Amino acid sequence: MEHLSHKEKVTIMIAIIGAMFFAAVNQTIVGNALPKIIADLGGLDYYSWVFTIYMLTSAITTILVGKLSDIYGRKPFILTGIFIFMIGAFLSGLSKDIIQLIIYRGIQGFGAGMIMSTAFTAVGDLFAPRERGRWQGAMGAVFGISSVFGPTLGGYIVDNLEWKWVFWVFLPLGIVAAILIWKLFPKLEKKAGESVDYLGSIFLTGTIVPALLAFSWAGTKYDWNSSQIIGLFTGAIVSFIIFVLVEKKAKSPILPLYLFKNSIFTISNVIGFAIGVAMFGGVMYIPYFVQGVLGFTATHSSFITMTMTLGLVFASSVGGQIISKTGKYKLQAIIGLIVTTIGMFLFTTMDAETSQWTLISYLVLVGIGIGVGMTVFTLTVQNAVEQKFLGVATATSQLFRSIGGTVGVALMGTVLNQRMSDNMAESLKDVQQQAASVPPEMQENLQALQNPQLLLDHEKLSQIQQSMPAEMVSLFEKFVTMLQDSLSFALSGVFMTATIVMIAAVALTFFLKEIPLRSSSAQNTEQLKEVQAKQSFTKQPV
Repeated sequence: MEHLSHKEKVTIMIAIIGAMFFAAVNQTIVGNALPKIIADLGGLDYYSWVFTIYMLTSAITTILVGKLSDIYGRKPFILTGIFIFMIGAFLSGLSKDIIQLIIYRGIQGFGAGMIMSTAFTAVGDLFAPRERGRWQGAMGAVFGISSVFGPTLGGYIVDNLEWKWVFWVFLPLGIVAAILIWKLFPKLEKKAGESVDYLGSIFLTGTIVPALLAFSWAGTKYDWNSSQIIGLFTGAIVSFIIFVLVEKKAKSPILPLYLFKNSIFTISNVIGFAIGVAMFGGVMYIPYFVQGVLGFTATHSSFITMTMTLGLVFASSVGGQIISKTGKYKLQAIIGLIVTTIGMFLFTTMDAETSQWTLISYLVLVGIGIGVGMTVFTLTVQNAVEQKFLGVATATSQLFRSIGGTVGVALMGTVLNQRMSDNMAESLKDVQQQAASVPPEMQENLQALQNPQLLLDHEKLSQIQQSMPAEMVSLFEKFVTMLQDSLSFALSGVFMTATIVMIAAVALTFFLKEIPLRSSSAQNTEQLKEVQAKQSFTKQPV
């Protein structure tokens, strides 16, 4: 589609970015609104499923649609994705109970997977490799903007309007984006000789779903060594082995395994996985530190963490422009990941005495590092494969990053709980004797003060303090300080784990071969063939 005029390409990209923003903001807008939605619908025990089902369905469709769009073109899938997402959003607003909301969020996830997979791939269809950088940067900025705008708007809507408008407010944007894409996006004919790999799709789904569920539930809902988690991992491994055997014989595999013989493709995806582990697993705990250790409110916490997003948006846009101007990306990737790693390490130095301005400076540093570095790796994957593999390669990149995030959340949660438990057990020894003299009627409050989650509920903490007699205020303050120290100690371990993973990502980046980006796909294909020849890379199944 490089034959289209620049004006036509830009108009199509505006429509695609509009569709992406529609999907991204509908995800972020739910976070702050969900507690009030659950209060109305009930079903607190199923709270996590509202997010889990969305993650599962979007992950499945991302990888499946990646290959299918290589066969049938991007247009039908991005339009279908917008349509399905809009149906899911509309139905979510009509939910009468938590089960209905979970089902409709699952429908939204199917649509979101289609939109995200085809949107990033469309950049490769529309633009030559050298031009893709600025558009990848712009699309990265869309996620940053939605993560700032969405939660704030969601909180406002549930405070001032009916919560159903959280799901309905952006439906007109989806309609406009769909109309523009339908009218402007070129339609491609089905590739001759290509068939759908149904068997591979089934076993790939059978690998992804139990693996993601296992990592989501391990250490929280079930112990890591529980029969449920072991069973899910076993099922995923068995399905993966069958998937590999099926793909070796498939005429048109859903995920061509021989792509992994390309070192650029493989290393980029492994780095994407590591970034997902460190970023989603590490940065998500910053609000714990802001609210639990520093004692700020949730609203104040959102403003502080917003600074990281602003840094990300700025750096993502600038980084994309630099790539397009220079045609090179490896040095930028290394610098971005090193900056992120430094920021992560600085997080490990924080404690209750850390000022919010110091934290903000660290957050901005991490945001700039992510913005500069993460723009690169979708581009490297696209640049490492032939045009006919663009969809499946882009989808694979997104899948690796998504799985990395899921693994990161599970890993960091385990680190947090273990370090918290160990530190609390040690700290309680210092106050046990003093706590033993507390009147029986106050023992319940002391038991509550041994739960670190209490630090996130400032209202409950205040109620306990007010119920304490004057002579027990000093003991109350000791317990709160102990909780803050334990949480700070545990979070330092989380951030150190994320730092180690980022160091591994930096090290891998040095092994990434760079194919300088050219001004046309044809030129890039010739360069790619040269690199593949040097690597003895063939297109024959493993």
